[in-house]
Amino acid sequence: MAWRRTKRLLVGGTFLGASAVAGRYIYNQYYNTSNPRSLYTDQGDSGLRNNPELQDGQDKSSRSRYPKPKYEGLLPKRQELLQNLKKRDHEYDLLVIGGGATGTGVALDAATRGLNVALVEKDDFSSGTSSKSTKLIHGGVRYLEKAFKNLDWKQYQMVRQALQERSTLLHIAPHITYALPIMLPIFKWWQVPYFYVGTKMYDLLAGSQSLQSSYFLTRTQTLEKFPWLRADKLVGAMVFYDGAHNDARTGISLALTAASYGADIANHVSVLSLIHNKENNRVSGARVRDNLTGEEWTIRAKGVINATGPFVDEIRKMDTGSDTVEIVCPSTGTHVVLPDYYSPHDMGLLDPSTSDGRVIFFLPWENYTISGTTDTAIDKVVDDPVPLESEISFILGEIRHYLSDEIQVRRSDVLSAWSGIRPLVRDPSKADTQNLVRNHLLLVSENKLLTIAGGKWTTYREMAEDTVDKAVQEFNFDATKAGKSRNLRKCKTSKTLLYGAKDWSPTLFIKLIQEYGLETKLAQHIAKNYGDKSWILAQRIVEGKNKRAAKPLAPGIDNVEEEVRWAAREEYAERVRDVIGRRMRIGFLDVNKCYQVSEKVLEIMAQEKGWGQGRKEEERLLVKNWLEGMGLNVVKNAAVPHKAEEIEEMDEKTEAGRSRIDERRRRQIEKGGKRDSRRKQGEEEVDADRNRDMNKKRKKRTKEQGRGEEGPGKKRGSGEKLPTTRSQGY
Repeated sequence: MAWRRTKRLLVGGTFLGASAVAGRYIYNQYYNTSNPRSLYTDQGDSGLRNNPELQDGQDKSSRSRYPKPKYEGLLPKRQELLQNLKKRDHEYDLLVIGGGATGTGVALDAATRGLNVALVEKDDFSSGTSSKSTKLIHGGVRYLEKAFKNLDWKQYQMVRQALQERSTLLHIAPHITYALPIMLPIFKWWQVPYFYVGTKMYDLLAGSQSLQSSYFLTRTQTLEKFPWLRADKLVGAMVFYDGAHNDARTGISLALTAASYGADIANHVSVLSLIHNKENNRVSGARVRDNLTGEEWTIRAKGVINATGPFVDEIRKMDTGSDTVEIVCPSTGTHVVLPDYYSPHDMGLLDPSTSDGRVIFFLPWENYTISGTTDTAIDKVVDDPVPLESEISFILGEIRHYLSDEIQVRRSDVLSAWSGIRPLVRDPSKADTQNLVRNHLLLVSENKLLTIAGGKWTTYREMAEDTVDKAVQEFNFDATKAGKSRNLRKCKTSKTLLYGAKDWSPTLFIKLIQEYGLETKLAQHIAKNYGDKSWILAQRIVEGKNKRAAKPLAPGIDNVEEEVRWAAREEYAERVRDVIGRRMRIGFLDVNKCYQVSEKVLEIMAQEKGWGQGRKEEERLLVKNWLEGMGLNVVKNAAVPHKAEEIEEMDEKTEAGRSRIDERRRRQIEKGGKRDSRRKQGEEEVDADRNRDMNKKRKKRTKEQGRGEEGPGKKRGSGEKLPTTRSQGY
């Protein structure tokens, strides 16, 4: 019976493989003659650097038409960009709402075509779903499997396009992206040909843009690579390649690249309402507020693009009212971070069939192991969903199934846990509203609000291209004005290098060591995170007045103190959580360690921004709230595995905590307009109270010492210590 099944699989797989090869050959004939991405002929990271056509991000055949960055070096400060946004007599071509991967991608695409672009984000760039992904740049092996099982042509096309976008992103951001081998353990003999054919088809579908060819590992080779894998019934493993990246850093790079091409971008600016033209009721801008100062103003634009991910329905209701049909079907995906020994340092692992049919990844990331994800439907979209204990227990349970019994998977090993919201969408024009759109969805309202929703990280560039194409059509940007045509450029983002990539090379860290005498670990760290901007950062580290600039923020953390200053000065970091969450990834890696170093980051930020005591207290509260959303309270509960009743109780407490966090945020937003006027008075009162307390304590110590104490903090003739007045932070 087993042989018959294997025979059928082999015959079917051979037929499908031959069909894929033939189809790929036909497609390549068209692809290589019309698609500019065919210039990427080499595999791996060397493809872009070895191709003189793309060495500087330009196609030599069309250099005169290819856009050059407006700012070649460092970018304008946030205050300068805000001044541009506040010009009353200025009208932008496009106002983009949302600073995630899609929004910044749209801003970059539009700016490189020659459009005048503004972008606002209510929190920080990549602060939402874009920083809480599985960190993969992939086509989706499981989607390809479903496409063939269900004979779904649309899903097949989605995988094919995602694989092309995977290659593009690896080439335009080589310093923060990389190829990652992923292991598929095999525990049944009949699965060997099944997985072999599947991964080979995945390679074939990528064609010339394939990273490396998949291959089979014997049982012995598998255990050599992953010694703590469960050995009983293990047959071997298939290894295939996908891309990986530091998602928040990629998002920040997109925002910085858009700014370098002239887009006026601003984080921490909320949209309060949309502005409609009185003549035709078309959306013509937005009323916005700077959440840091409470200042409000109006931004006018010919077209407005809603790229707010899970929050697109909120903006759509500003346009057409509260009875607008919602398109987002939100669900949360939880990830946990474990010590690095849970996975090989250079290879990930995929569990294709968990106990409930989902897929779980175990991936090496930033010297830790990230595992996820779950899929839990939710009723309400919130800013920072809190991971549930039941979701964490599910992930740990699946890990136990794959690892040897000698390895104890402890709840206390969880260093961080977070949940991101998947912006799954349904097409309101379809009768069957339960059918979710697998790819992205473009909607244009009757008032010409353009909404882009759905999709995934890997396909952000394609989504942005489709959105700007639609905007050019809807808002008539190519029309003749005053007797002259604008002659907008075609999309060039498939060859536009992201911020920091232009002069990056794999040997950059060696040059930094030789030029500035940096330690190897530090040089590697800044080269992979900042690309060619590492030269400026390294110079500031070694030549700066602060001798602690090259000192790590804490033991076991790669980030140094000068990176905090760099984030505040050059990367639009305006809050402490902007630094520890997105510019650095400490909060995603170890929340307790992050909580400890946040005070040091706060002090550096306060020096850079000139914060008083009132602002510092506000930042402390926001950091604590944010880390709770990153699993701070959940991780503190790490002990022995919990019973089902205990898990339910903890989930209820987590939900209650989530509500409290939302309420606190709501109150903070309400206070936003009043904060600026009260801050100075509050700081003076706090300073006065502190001075009075310090004077009282100083007098008390002086009086006690005058009585002949043996030392500060001790009574004469007693081992009992008196309470000290040393500050303990928070």
